[in-house]
Amino acid sequence: MAPMNKLEGKVALVTGAGGSIGRAAARLFAAEGASVAVVDIDMAAAEETVGRIDQDGGNALPLAADVGSADQIGSAVDQAAEVLGGLDLVYNNAGVGSRGSVADATEADWDRCFDVNVKGTFLTSRASIPYLRESVGGSVVNQASVAALVGVAGMAAYGAAKGALVALTRSMAVDLAPLGIRVNVVCPGTVHTPLIEPLLRQRGKGDLELGMKMTTVKYPIGRLGTPMEIAQAALFLASDDASFITGAVFTVDGGMTAQ
Repeated sequence: MAPMNKLEGKVALVTGAGGSIGRAAARLFAAEGASVAVVDIDMAAAEETVGRIDQDGGNALPLAADVGSADQIGSAVDQAAEVLGGLDLVYNNAGVGSRGSVADATEADWDRCFDVNVKGTFLTSRASIPYLRESVGGSVVNQASVAALVGVAGMAAYGAAKGALVALTRSMAVDLAPLGIRVNVVCPGTVHTPLIEPLLRQRGKGDLELGMKMTTVKYPIGRLGTPMEIAQAALFLASDDASFITGAVFTVDGGMTAQ
């Protein structure tokens, strides 16, 4: 599909852009005309994403930052706005997983899950607001999960953190609307990436194919999602196509939560 320049002249910042979904989104945003600040805790991963954007003919800036650190992500946002000429769109994609129920999850795992998924979204958004309010059509897209909407066994901290992101998104939408900033949240189902394969193997007791079958049976569409499908949803919400949408919980889950 040929790009439609939905983000022509915009500056976008994508966190966790060295991973599968973040990389797909950064490349898609650049292909649609945006200059992209590619933020990841791993500078090598950020640079790899920028290299691919360069090959695609786009414009991007690699930045290393821990979104859970106010100083690091604040510096990254300031640098992105200075180098790229402002900031119009933020995709708070950075996140970490978690395993364990309330009975056996560790306190350290709980804290890390909230520090990255929730606090990281708060800190990135807070640092971006002075720039977004100067934009015409400023937009924030947060990344949650279907685990925010339904109970998933053995993922207590993750589900709680992603649920907090849904509530945070609604508050942000109300607070930031007078500043001309829209805020929405994407809730993906299971996305097929290399990072999900250990979980699939665990679910299948060592058998990846069995774990895949046990997972896809939960999805009426009959398969897992792809990074690009999540990126396309984020693009829609970030673009002017969604100009009357704010505070929305946008499920991209192959029908999993419809059952």
